Amino acid sequence: MGKSKRNSGPKQDSNRAAKLAQREAERASIESAPTRPFEGLAAECDLVALREFVPSATATAPITVDGRTITLATVLPGAVAALVREEAGTVEGFVGLQVQTQSKDVAADISSALGWVSTAPAGESLEAAKVDENTPALTDVLDASALLEITVHQDFNWWIPESATPAADVVATVERANQAIMPSARIEADGVVAAWWVDAGDKAHIRWVRPESEDDVMLALARLHAAGDLHLGEGSRYAGSFRTHGLLVPVFDLDPEMHPTEWAAPTKEFGEKLSEALAVDAPLTAAQLRSRDGLRGRQVTLR
Repeated sequence: MGKSKRNSGPKQDSNRAAKLAQREAERASIESAPTRPFEGLAAECDLVALREFVPSATATAPITVDGRTITLATVLPGAVAALVREEAGTVEGFVGLQVQTQSKDVAADISSALGWVSTAPAGESLEAAKVDENTPALTDVLDASALLEITVHQDFNWWIPESATPAADVVATVERANQAIMPSARIEADGVVAAWWVDAGDKAHIRWVRPESEDDVMLALARLHAAGDLHLGEGSRYAGSFRTHGLLVPVFDLDPEMHPTEWAAPTKEFGEKLSEALAVDAPLTAAQLRSRDGLRGRQVTLR
């Protein structure tokens, strides 16, 4: 007879029981989170970029609030969810996309912060958005058909209003942030949306947030790889891809000596090839299958 299994489970007050409970809670949270939180918005790809990897950029939120302009920002001082300030008699609201504290639904967080910042008095900040069953969908708050007019900054000096005389600790905070920032630029070319260049020092990169389904983009990349076309031309190479907010983001390593504007034409050309590959409706060949398997091995997931 084997030993009884009655008492083989974790004790209620044991560390193992607590760890198992925490694991189950985390798994449930991940499973209930929206796969594509910004789906339904024309600005989905740019919102993903601003939320995940663009260092310093701002865009006027496509929302109408009486007497108040609201700006979407990559990150605010202290990585707070929102703040309100007054400049030259005008009250301005700012909502941060890269925040210190967030819920499982990042779109609901932004919707909640937009609601708060539309009425909060100048000088107030919101450390973390509060989401509940009454929080409206982000597609009901923002103009779903509007694209973002993005201003890219090479520093965080915009954190301080022009008319303000900041305290020494605020100046020091901005200086530290400025020292850590990497030069970035949005690739501007016809048909190119949400492709971002960044100078990482020893090499530069282009990260391009694609709006199509992850699987479709991966198949198209496999077709291009098998044909020898998975690159942006001389001075570039495909580095891999990452998945975030339900979208796939191909990444290319670049010659850092080239100016970001020099990559506009090659990026547009690659986009046209990718569109052609996306339009192919046929099973992958043996060579393309091998390419797909290799590309999947160079893919990571960000949450």
